[in-house]
Amino acid sequence: MTRRICLALPTNRACPETLTAIGAEADHAARHFGVEVHLLILDSCDRPVFQEHADVLAAGTRAPGVHVHHLDEDVQRAFLRRVLEEAPEAERDRLLEMMLPSGVSYGACTNRAFLIAAALGCESVHRRDSDSAYQLQRDGAPAHPVHPELTFLGRRAGDAVDDATRSELDPAVADRDVVLAGGSFIGELSVDIGEMEALDPEVYHDVVSLWAPPEWPESRKRELVAESFRGAGTEPYVRDHTLLGVVDPMRVDMCNIALRREVYEEVPLPPARDTIGSDYFLLHLVHDAKLPGVLHNRDIVNFYTPERRTDAGFRAYHRRLAKFFLSMLYFNDIYDRMAAGSAGLLDGDLRVRPAEIARLARRSAVLDRSDNVHRLAVMDRSYRKLGGRYAEFADHLAEEGPRLLDEAREDIEDFARLTDAWGAMVRTARTAGLHEPAAASGAGR
Repeated sequence: MTRRICLALPTNRACPETLTAIGAEADHAARHFGVEVHLLILDSCDRPVFQEHADVLAAGTRAPGVHVHHLDEDVQRAFLRRVLEEAPEAERDRLLEMMLPSGVSYGACTNRAFLIAAALGCESVHRRDSDSAYQLQRDGAPAHPVHPELTFLGRRAGDAVDDATRSELDPAVADRDVVLAGGSFIGELSVDIGEMEALDPEVYHDVVSLWAPPEWPESRKRELVAESFRGAGTEPYVRDHTLLGVVDPMRVDMCNIALRREVYEEVPLPPARDTIGSDYFLLHLVHDAKLPGVLHNRDIVNFYTPERRTDAGFRAYHRRLAKFFLSMLYFNDIYDRMAAGSAGLLDGDLRVRPAEIARLARRSAVLDRSDNVHRLAVMDRSYRKLGGRYAEFADHLAEEGPRLLDEAREDIEDFARLTDAWGAMVRTARTAGLHEPAAASGAGR
């Protein structure tokens, strides 16, 4: 049977150039690897932009084996309702809101891609972002990340050593399959805080170090700040370099990632709303469970969209940043416990144990919130020091602070609840299929 993969792009903004580029990546995968590619565009844009995207996708002539699925939120919601038919009635609306919330959720859009990939019978999901572009090889061809992804993903790690540029593979895990392949990005910071660093490097340090547990020594915090949100820096792609081993989550970005079904069909991403970084959980899980992966250097070019530069975009983005720092109270605890108990993350068949992840999430949810109260105080002080629209945002933060504290805790509780339900949702998706209505599709098959 032909190997099926899902090349997924969630978007809530106009991105015709990106759609053209990812279509070419789908063609590359089909032509060079003989795979069946399901190009999945999860489109949350308004109707005029959705139609613009549909026109772009319809204009392309796809390679044999490439199937395009362009889904608006109505079609996605109908699919999710079918998936949730077997869930307890009292839970359906809550789970649907986690999967397709009214606000922005980086985890939720990727979770929808995971479920649709299961419905389509795909072995892996390859995720890209709408605010990124591909680098070029020496011959001018795009440096598509799907090439190293398909070269390694799903192979027994010990058999892939000779094809990697470098290996740090522990012989103890050589019999395990490669379940992750990813790269990073070059260009602008992944988080739009470069202006903050330019205005006051010490304020920048104080804010970014909120990522770390408060008990970390200052030297370790400075190391974290120095590497945070910078990806692979600015050095452009020249030739392929692949590193086989257990991949450091700090070296991979979610705009440039591929995961095998053995991971995402067991545990979803946290569905937190308005929280940057909430979609990185599985990278930590793969690392702490000592599952093999490959880090490649076909790094994607990150750029900022104009919306972020508006006053409304600024406030929305920095609210998401604040939620990220608050979420780390819970995630740092979970990550520490996963690392300390890595043997308990997998069952006897080397499958991830979702019940253990849900247990760790619930345990973290009862942590004392004083560290998060401190985080809000540091952000308030730091933003006011910068003045201007930063000080104005501090006023919003002061008003919303108690609600943000509650939301951060509720987010981790929702993650546990979704993890409990996830296995049944995946099984239902596999049998239900996508059943995409032809009238809602923006492109042909």
